Amino acid sequence: MKSLKVLSLVGVLALGLFAVGCGGAKESAKAATPEKAEQTIINVVGSTSVTPVLQKLSDDYMGKVENVKINVQGVGSSAGVKSANDEICEIGMSSRNLKSAEKEWGLTEHVIAYDGIDIVVHPENPVADLTSDQVNKIFKGEITNWKEVGGNDKEILVVSREAGSGTRGAFEELLKLQEKNADGKKVSIVVENALIAEGNGAVKANIASKKSAIGYISLSYVDESVKDVLVDGNKGSVENIKNGSYKVSRPFLLLTKGELSDDVSKFLDYIVSEEGQTIVGEKLITIK
Repeated sequence: MKSLKVLSLVGVLALGLFAVGCGGAKESAKAATPEKAEQTIINVVGSTSVTPVLQKLSDDYMGKVENVKINVQGVGSSAGVKSANDEICEIGMSSRNLKSAEKEWGLTEHVIAYDGIDIVVHPENPVADLTSDQVNKIFKGEITNWKEVGGNDKEILVVSREAGSGTRGAFEELLKLQEKNADGKKVSIVVENALIAEGNGAVKANIASKKSAIGYISLSYVDESVKDVLVDGNKGSVENIKNGSYKVSRPFLLLTKGELSDDVSKFLDYIVSEEGQTIVGEKLITIK
């Protein structure tokens, strides 16, 4: 009986040692397994004109770099500038130059592309060419019927962008559609009954569905659903913007504030690299 008790005790001790050994092996294996790297999130907010190319650049970059998530949100240039200044996002997007007051905020401007602003009408509109003076007068409400510029006897419906739009700001500045008020602040003089559309896509949809409409959209949004008219005899194209014959163009900016993190810096470097600019050049004008 005594020998059986000894054997039993040896067995229990052996089982205990085996369990401890297994537990130790598990702990060792767990310690040897590297922890998953923490994901970096980069928020990019601003211009709806810049959004399509930034989304494409972000998708390509995330496919090459691990543990980086880039969220792109198109809400308008002014919102992008303010978000960058308030550090709500890592990168702001603007499709216009910064205003004098905004330049005092200490933002860093990164030019990533140049874009044209196309004047567009319904595909069935016979008008194919306008002078910059005619465009100015149409948007001010001084020309109100298409027959005044060689078109059909139809009242012109002006479609413009919402306040804060970078496309609107650049368009109004380039076509002299702003003037200073009593306080010395520049204000729009676009006709008051203009139809206001939120974003390039909404402008395009309105032009495509309204035969007497005229509006303006980023060059990258032009497709067969609308017709782009010549301005002063020149088509809004990459070639004409580069050679300076098409004047209605503006820069695409990314905006940052303060010291950049390594991940943000690397993403910006990628955008201006040959690889990134190849994507930019598919629909926009490259910086190189």
